[in-house]
Amino acid sequence: MVKKYWLVKSEPAEFSIEDLAQSKNKTTCWDGVRNYQARNFIRDEMKIGDEVLFYHSNTDPNAVVGYCKVVKETYTDHTQFDPDNKHYFPKANPENPPWVMVDIKLVKMFKNRVTLSAIKENYKLKDMKLVQRGNRLSVMPVTNKEFDEILKMGNIN
Repeated sequence: MVKKYWLVKSEPAEFSIEDLAQSKNKTTCWDGVRNYQARNFIRDEMKIGDEVLFYHSNTDPNAVVGYCKVVKETYTDHTQFDPDNKHYFPKANPENPPWVMVDIKLVKMFKNRVTLSAIKENYKLKDMKLVQRGNRLSVMPVTNKEFDEILKMGNIN
């Protein structure tokens, strides 16, 4: 099976890469995705061993701050059933739950955060989904070349 590459967004006030670094085994479930296209990427395409760029959004500056690996494939997102959880989805049917998640594990935090403006200025990343107009997905594919370029920019060898 061919390895795939992804970018996932999180607001650092909600869950940061530092929070991930403090998690048990530097691993967390990627829960709370409530967009059908992003859910379909998780459900249909994310596999164990895929590599993931961790992006801080809704902060100043927005930036890729590290990378992770998928360590557990798709399973039911339990938060959709919890009325006390901000990701509660009252229409969720336990027999056929609409929302899923994967587990990711931190591999490395970047020495240099790769800002959105730096990504936009890099001609090698001009076609990256992240910089395409109107793309606000919290989970999106990236190419192997884009992934490697971001790693280089983040000072990862």
